[in-house]
Amino acid sequence: MSRLALVTGGMGGIGTAICRALADDGSRVVTTEFKEAVPPEEWLAQQQAAGYQFESVAMDVSSFEDAERAAGLIKERYGVPDILVNNAGITRDAQFKNMTAAQWRAVLGTNLDSVFNVTRQFINEMLAKGWGRIVNIASINGQKGQFGQANYSAAKAGVHGFTMALAQETARKGISVNTVSPGYTATPMVSAMRPEVLDKIVAQIPLGRLAHVDEIAAVVRFLCSDAASFVSGANIPVNGVQYTSH
Repeated sequence: MSRLALVTGGMGGIGTAICRALADDGSRVVTTEFKEAVPPEEWLAQQQAAGYQFESVAMDVSSFEDAERAAGLIKERYGVPDILVNNAGITRDAQFKNMTAAQWRAVLGTNLDSVFNVTRQFINEMLAKGWGRIVNIASINGQKGQFGQANYSAAKAGVHGFTMALAQETARKGISVNTVSPGYTATPMVSAMRPEVLDKIVAQIPLGRLAHVDEIAAVVRFLCSDAASFVSGANIPVNGVQYTSH
């Protein structure tokens, strides 16, 4: 029997690759619609043309109430997800001395609050079933910090704190909870940077290139599999040796 996967922010570059990787592994995939990405109907058509049949639901992941509403629709239409990938994220960069409260709240709401808002909707059913995979997408900048990204770095660091705590609570219930922290990845957003800025970033990566979205998705795919049942509470870096920690 195929498993049901919910991927938040699945219409972005990394999110699309994750959706496809999970589908390739036999899962049925539902994603949330993201107003800053392509129009949902256009994205769904693109995926269908590539051989993928995905479903989508409108959800403001920064709102607990809207996540609750959307989760009700997902349960009614598709069932309770076996796999949850909390991938939704935005940036609102500014030096901290210039950062507004709105920029702070927007990033914390979408990048960190969302992990609580969405996971909370399904955790009890996962516990009752005795099986589940939760993967939270953080960032290299949640590990090392980044100039102009106090909001983003704080949110992504918080994501792994959440992972470590929930992993302990669910360890004996057949549910794994892990973090994946990508480095700079060849998404449309990154590729749109000015060439001189992009060149400086690549120069800091020992592997000498950006990550491919499929390389991020492959790690998520493994963590969502039966083979990864003994991996929980981990933060897996996929950053080309740009940042290492013990």
